Amino acid sequence: MKKLLFISLTLLLGAAAVASGTIEGEVQKQPLNVSAIIMFLLFVSGTLGITYWAAKRTKTAKDFYTAGGGITGFQNGMAIAGDYMSAASFLGISGLVYLKGYDGLIYSIGFLVGWPVILFLVSERLRNLGKYTFADVAAYRLKQTPIRTLAAFGSIATVILYLIAQMVGAGKLIQLLFGLPYELAVVLVGALMILYVTFGGMLATTWVQIIKAILLLSGATFMAIAVMAHFGFSLETMFAKAVEVHPNHQAIMAPGGLVSDPVSAISLGIALMFGTAGLPHILMRFFTVADAKEARKSVFFATGFIGYFYILTFIIGFGAIIMVLNNPQYLDVAKQAVSGGSPILGGNNMAAIHLSHAVGGNFFLGFISAVAFATILAVVSGLTLAGASAISHDLYANVFRRGSVDEMKEMKVSKIATVILGIVTIILGIAFEKQNIAFVVGLAFAIAASANFPVLFLSMFWSKLTTRGAVLGGSLGLAAAVMLVILGPIVWVQIFGYETAVFPYKYPALFSVTVAFLGIWFFSITDNSENAKNEREAFEAQDIRSQTGIGAEGASAH
Repeated sequence: MKKLLFISLTLLLGAAAVASGTIEGEVQKQPLNVSAIIMFLLFVSGTLGITYWAAKRTKTAKDFYTAGGGITGFQNGMAIAGDYMSAASFLGISGLVYLKGYDGLIYSIGFLVGWPVILFLVSERLRNLGKYTFADVAAYRLKQTPIRTLAAFGSIATVILYLIAQMVGAGKLIQLLFGLPYELAVVLVGALMILYVTFGGMLATTWVQIIKAILLLSGATFMAIAVMAHFGFSLETMFAKAVEVHPNHQAIMAPGGLVSDPVSAISLGIALMFGTAGLPHILMRFFTVADAKEARKSVFFATGFIGYFYILTFIIGFGAIIMVLNNPQYLDVAKQAVSGGSPILGGNNMAAIHLSHAVGGNFFLGFISAVAFATILAVVSGLTLAGASAISHDLYANVFRRGSVDEMKEMKVSKIATVILGIVTIILGIAFEKQNIAFVVGLAFAIAASANFPVLFLSMFWSKLTTRGAVLGGSLGLAAAVMLVILGPIVWVQIFGYETAVFPYKYPALFSVTVAFLGIWFFSITDNSENAKNEREAFEAQDIRSQTGIGAEGASAH
């Protein structure tokens, strides 16, 4: 018997997980889910075939990092959606709606708020100024070594934290769905991740994400239609029935049950908005398209797919309230006897899985289980490629070798970094099996929002930014994010065991992002060095290129 302690809802992609709940209950080895395993093997076989096809077309560094820049806006939008819609988006948000009702929709919208920032402010300039990683943009007119070092460490920290959470989530999820041992699940995900990225690069990763997005959207659409058909496609009828059967009755239609105070609400919103716009594996995707016009299309399509998906999870969550909540087939009898409530097998995060069985039987349960595993594979592949790129392109090629490096040597370093990252992630995933990792996701989002985003954003929009300001301010933001998470309720109380937290809020973004922006501003305006003067003068040329694409590879047509 292995107890799963406080595993974050986002298996884990998204800071909302920290507040929203966990996979609960005793996680035991389940009976083998034959249909799920067959479907998953079909998915793996197909994606390995794609990897073989992509490997033959991945000959240069540009092919490896950005699929040669030949991905269309629609394809890239679908791949971004596949990269962003984690297992938690499916299981976690629907589980939130199942548990709390209307508040689940609030969180769904929260995940979307970062995309307008990316669409209107970041995507075009990012594509016109960068090449392989967002550090290319941040270091465009600033000193290469300190800026790339800061950006690379911010990227690597975000990637590793996410990968740990994904691996622990994968192991526990597969125990529940497939009946496979935890360690085997972690090794399997890690091995496939290494194969996809090492041999197929961005081209294979992109198509794995596209296929996963199609499967996830198809499965969720079927579930939502099946639920709506049950109520004559009347939302009013469905909501009325949910209010009737839910223990909280009318309260599930009112907001405010998950975030208890304004500071936490604002801080969570900032984390979601700026964190999304600072995720290295999301930003990297904008270099896979031909020009800035296609980059904008990518965000447009991605936002549409993701928004549609969250609408589906809302319907799925309410469907689970009605069809799963009081169905003895899905209830944990032992826990019910102790608590007197209606706990479901595997905890609230399994509401969508149980609903898939309720509407589609064992076959559809197998399909959704396989899709959940495929979701994790697609997300970890994107994360690993982003981490390997930070190591090979930012640190090795531009910091250690000062930009004078053979392209094939850089690719080799990236592949070695992929293997090392994969092995480290497998080891950490197994080591963290019984640990409380809820803080890991919050920390990853806080770092993205506090270190990556402020430096990237101000490098594109503020003419007075200097290297000193970016490095010191970004470092302060990163340090503040780490310290406030450690001193907050999740780590200080739940992990260290102290009675009260030194820092009272679960979400540090409001404070750490403020520290980052103020630090960057102060240390930049007080920098009167000759180097700072040259960096300010270089902004005009950068601004022209960022808006017109003149000088960029595959400049956009305006």
